[in-house]
Amino acid sequence: MSERRVSALELELFTHRFTAIARQMGEALRRTALSVNVKERLDFSCALLDARGHLVVNAPHIPVHLGALGLCVRSVAEALGPFEPGDVLVTNHPAYGGSHLPDVTVITPIFAGELLGYAASRAHHAEIGGIRPGSMPPAARSLAEEGVVLEPQLLVRGGEPRWEALRERLASGPHPSRAVAENLADLAAAVAANQRGLEGLTALAAREGSARVALHMRELEERAAERMAAALARLPEGRRSGVERLDDGSELRVEIVVEGGRALIDFAGSAPVHPGNLNATPAIVRSAVLYVLRLLIDEPLPLNEGLVRDVEIRIPSGMLDPPFPDDPGAAPAVVGGNVETSQRIVDTLLKTLGVVACAQGTMNNLLFGNESFSYYETVCGGAGAGDGFDGADAVHTHMTNTAITDPEILEHRHPVRIESFRIRRGSGGRGRHRGGDGAVRELTFLEPVALSILSQHRVEKPFGLDGGDAGGVGRQRLVRASGETIELESIDSCDAEPGDRLVLETPGGGGFGAPD
Repeated sequence: MSERRVSALELELFTHRFTAIARQMGEALRRTALSVNVKERLDFSCALLDARGHLVVNAPHIPVHLGALGLCVRSVAEALGPFEPGDVLVTNHPAYGGSHLPDVTVITPIFAGELLGYAASRAHHAEIGGIRPGSMPPAARSLAEEGVVLEPQLLVRGGEPRWEALRERLASGPHPSRAVAENLADLAAAVAANQRGLEGLTALAAREGSARVALHMRELEERAAERMAAALARLPEGRRSGVERLDDGSELRVEIVVEGGRALIDFAGSAPVHPGNLNATPAIVRSAVLYVLRLLIDEPLPLNEGLVRDVEIRIPSGMLDPPFPDDPGAAPAVVGGNVETSQRIVDTLLKTLGVVACAQGTMNNLLFGNESFSYYETVCGGAGAGDGFDGADAVHTHMTNTAITDPEILEHRHPVRIESFRIRRGSGGRGRHRGGDGAVRELTFLEPVALSILSQHRVEKPFGLDGGDAGGVGRQRLVRASGETIELESIDSCDAEPGDRLVLETPGGGGFGAPD
């Protein structure tokens, strides 16, 4: 490792400066966005990257977004670079470091004489086309059925915007967006957020010098790598393996080999390409690995690609690395891979490392809408217990970090009434330390809507550790106004009518230690 060229105090000051810029980006995006999903649910992420496209710092946003941004920026730069001042790029394509189509990434190269780095924003659009409102169709079998695919493209070239071309793209194809105006408004907010990042980083470079800024970016990555090496050195050396199953039986397998402060994380043996929409991408897998590795370091440190400098990640072709031919109609569906498979990858890694019992292991994705609106939310559940602590009740865990829309705003903006939102008592696993309880959310629809659910742990129980009991599985059902009850599967959809009520029960977390 290189000898330190800056003091610890100086590096800490620059780290806070970088982080403050990323936070300012996030606040600008939240304030200027139009959609409920971005403005109220905070389903977005902002980060700064260095000139190599390596993640440097992030605001405390969505882990499944943040760990993928470096791979996305590097893939887009390879496809479209070199760039010039005034360029802005946009994509949602899974083959270019994307996750699923609703997550649209905006990238702004930052110049201070030469390329200094990138500002990047990724926000979830609650509507971007597809065969069902909400753009997360449970029955999708191809990428084309999930919405409008945006290959990497210039949204602004040398300061000249290309909004009309993007508008035409969003409104075209077999399944165009139902909310083009909202898409463009949220994309304009992302461009403005990135501009805030550009201005903040160039101002810092003007004050401190571009070379010093670049140096501190490298040193921050070096510090992350050193802390990760130290964390790996504290783990017992050797091989450990784990397996978890999705509710449909698809397996996630991992072998972790720790030796000499380095690690190999190998997902060989995981399921082949999924016939439905639970396919992930290498960017998603990388996000999950970065997140879990970060948990091993007990000090404030930005999610940073230095964490994987001494970690080799092997991802076999299949559900975790599916092929993406040029024709979206021939490409696999991926929308559930981002939200659900990512959570289950984290479950598998934490189980293999024996760090903490399983959390609810799902985002409980709930979508409803029609041709006039689309709404999306994720619902909290139980956190897993660990050695010395109980799991928290009714929280978002691991790869998600969103809020939930205030009842007043949800009921004002959309034809729905919230009947109940409460803790699901007794759903956490028993143990010396108990798992957190899930939640119960009941909604009554006031006009006809297409309802979609993407979830997990409705069949497979969230595991306990060290003798602790598993958490309770989740459940969802639609109670018709007539009194008829329809049980919904982990990944399912139906049409709801006025007066129909959805009852969503989310999983509890696993317990830790044998119950007394």
